[in-house]
Amino acid sequence: MAKAKTKIAYVCSECGADFTKWQGQCSECKAWNTITEFREPTSTTKSVNAAVKRNTSGGYAGPSIGVQRINQVQVENATRVSTGLSELDRVLGGGITLGSVVLISGDPGSGKTTLLTKVAEVMSQNMNTLYVTAEESLSQWAKRGLERLKLNFNEANFMLSDTDSIEDIVDQCIENNIKFLIADSIQAFESNAVDGSAGGVTQVKTCAKILNRLCKQHGITLILVGQVNKNSQMAGPQTLKHIIDTAIHIEVNDASVRILRADKNRFGDTEQVGIFQMTEFGMRSVDNPSRLFLSGSEEHFEGSAITVIKDGARNLLIEIQALATEVEGEKSIRNCIGVSYSRLSLITAVLKKHGGIPTYYDINISLVGGLKMADSETSTDMAVTAALLSSINSRPLPENAVFIGEVALTGELRQVPQIVPRVREALSHGKEQIFIPEVAYHKSMQQFVKGNQTIHPLKNIKALIEALN
Repeated sequence: MAKAKTKIAYVCSECGADFTKWQGQCSECKAWNTITEFREPTSTTKSVNAAVKRNTSGGYAGPSIGVQRINQVQVENATRVSTGLSELDRVLGGGITLGSVVLISGDPGSGKTTLLTKVAEVMSQNMNTLYVTAEESLSQWAKRGLERLKLNFNEANFMLSDTDSIEDIVDQCIENNIKFLIADSIQAFESNAVDGSAGGVTQVKTCAKILNRLCKQHGITLILVGQVNKNSQMAGPQTLKHIIDTAIHIEVNDASVRILRADKNRFGDTEQVGIFQMTEFGMRSVDNPSRLFLSGSEEHFEGSAITVIKDGARNLLIEIQALATEVEGEKSIRNCIGVSYSRLSLITAVLKKHGGIPTYYDINISLVGGLKMADSETSTDMAVTAALLSSINSRPLPENAVFIGEVALTGELRQVPQIVPRVREALSHGKEQIFIPEVAYHKSMQQFVKGNQTIHPLKNIKALIEALN
């Protein structure tokens, strides 16, 4: 028998990206001196195929059926089922697709296991479900699910396992006719087919391939849990994302808010965003996420303005708070939480140049709810400007007012993408005065106006200052 060849690659220990040659800096995560040589044997005896007892001619998606003409291919419609969590269903594209492989990642404590424990309960009502917890004991897992989360599993269909052997998982799935599998986590599993310790590049790739082939062959729906590195990026080899069908990441914005985003979805789009709130009874879908990003105070404060942002396919009302105080030191201070520092600098310069408003203050800007806007986000400019003017003048803004638009260096107010849906969202929440750029105004907006609601088109920064006075 010929000696197995060895494939040489260069892998970043931080993010798992692989390269054909060594380089000082990883081009994916920008870390220095983290790329090391990696030798991956292509074993002839301990193969991935043997682990699932399959024909060696198959690929990731199962046994190959050879070449077919397009009119001979049998097209099967994807069947979706609800996970019991409306926000997770939204991100998945309307529910989880049976037979698919989903990867969920997130920082420690983000709620991955809590979320999937609820999913396991729901799935156990209708199909044989196996939860493999390689990082916790069965007692710890059961205590969370039964005592803290108070879930009601179908005992006839639900099974738990604490094995870290991928071959054992394959055997357990086949023996028990499992149709829904949750594996927590991929970095904790090992395969006898290859050398290396759990979490290593070879083990992660091999275990993922084995589970993927198992699921495609036996019609099993799989959710994999993945760990992240210090930059909150998916740890392990990047080829892992090529194997799975859907990749979802859980973002932690503050102590209780969790945001789900999909950066890959073969069965839906990646524009949908799911919002959850972590409670003592687990992750709860937020039907009206805008309320999380508004202060909720009945008192009307100065320095507070509301805008509408577009996050994925959703329009969210958020509150921006500004505090402008006299400079106490030799130099003014600018603190930004959730808002781009460069956008704040631009706005203060425009206010001074084109609005005649002195801005030599210590300025603090914050978003309610812990959201963070990208540096390229400009739709919050008018709200930041209005909040600053309110704080500088010590006068609250008009009640139930919303500000949507970009501030240009010339002092003009410019339109932002998808402004009609944003205006509609603001009006649907009962906001009565909507301030937008004049160039963005469209007659179609009036069909959403009811009662005392009014849309105010403004040309430039001076018009905004006059409207607020």
